Amino acid sequence: MLQRLGCNAVIFQVRAEGDAFYQSSLEPWSKYLTGKQGVAPDSPWDPLGFVIDECHARGMEVHAWVNPYRGAGNADAYLAPTHPARRYPELFIRYGKLLYMDPGNPQSVRYINSIVKDIVERYDVDALHFDDYFYPYPKDGLEFDDEESFSRYGLPTGYRPEQKAEWRRENVNRLIYTVRQTILETKPWVRFGVSPFGIYRNESSSRLGSRTNGLQAYDDLNADILHWAKEGWIDYVIPQVYWNIGHQVADYEELTHWWDRHIPHKKTQLYIGQNVTRTMDGDQLASKLALSRQHSQGNSWWSGEDLVRNYKGVGDSLIARYQSYRALLPEYRGALGKTKTPAAISLILEDTNEDGHMLLWDDYREPNEPASAFYYAVYAFPEGVRPDISNPSYLVSISTNPYYILPSMPQGSTYQFLVTAINRFWQESRPASIKINF
Repeated sequence: MLQRLGCNAVIFQVRAEGDAFYQSSLEPWSKYLTGKQGVAPDSPWDPLGFVIDECHARGMEVHAWVNPYRGAGNADAYLAPTHPARRYPELFIRYGKLLYMDPGNPQSVRYINSIVKDIVERYDVDALHFDDYFYPYPKDGLEFDDEESFSRYGLPTGYRPEQKAEWRRENVNRLIYTVRQTILETKPWVRFGVSPFGIYRNESSSRLGSRTNGLQAYDDLNADILHWAKEGWIDYVIPQVYWNIGHQVADYEELTHWWDRHIPHKKTQLYIGQNVTRTMDGDQLASKLALSRQHSQGNSWWSGEDLVRNYKGVGDSLIARYQSYRALLPEYRGALGKTKTPAAISLILEDTNEDGHMLLWDDYREPNEPASAFYYAVYAFPEGVRPDISNPSYLVSISTNPYYILPSMPQGSTYQFLVTAINRFWQESRPASIKINF
């Protein structure tokens, strides 16, 4: 369904609160799968593996969404014996009803890093994704009690008590940098992205800030997204610009312009996080997408459930107008630099068998060779139309399959089909061509 809606990537949550939506020897199965933490699905089923297979077969990426620090939404709820808070209670801090991994303890970084390495090493994910949860969202009158960590790790390294916020930001910086290095050492073609809270700083806090007056990722969550982008530690950023145009505290138009001005686009790709329900309730889909298309490389929709259930006709609008055609992802150079485009397909054959009338070609894919073919794109041009693969209206298929089953066409019609190979960096080969008479 998401493919039909024009989406080309899925950000799939694999770790919500020290748990796993995949087969893990490190953490327990999530209660959101079976109703009780640590209880496996009835059959030997791996949700992450399933999502990867199904998405890749449809030419869609899978980004493994990890919440790094949150341990439990309810600190008094049952925790399985393999939950990290049961195994390493010294790494966790209670904050109201929440149980939170202590970002100031170096062991927390090592532990989270081990989770990331396990996922990237064992699964063919296209990216590793963190959301907006770094230090916890502030609660009135409640202080996050990390004084012990600050005394042990902050004061001895030169931070003064009035510099605790700087120390906290450096703790998150260290996590982002370490995760980045782990991905590079494991599978350097896997991207690292973050979807932070939509306000970096207000102009009342910094001359760099936006004309907003809300909670701030930098000051309140200790997340210095601009630093990560400028250092090249993240490959893409999806600020959660979940407010509407004209919002008095956080105006969508102001924030979309702000992120476009401040993200270094040569190092970090910018996508805009869209809130489906607020957008449709405010009847702002058209105006928001006009802004995001001008100031970013695409959109990320929260939530996928709202798209699938066609909330107030959002799905119909995407299919009919805004995401009518399949789209390749923007080219990504990444840590490996500018790679060569994959080799062009040398020969396309026409065949008819029990599966139908189809096009066939040699499979050029090589496991763990990110510059080689991974996807194949098929374009169909009616006779008389000049072939142009930059026009997405003629893109009929993106898949990992080295074949394409031809649809029924009017008898007597002629089409020219072009097939290209696409690597993990979304670099496209020269097209191979075949003419089919129906």
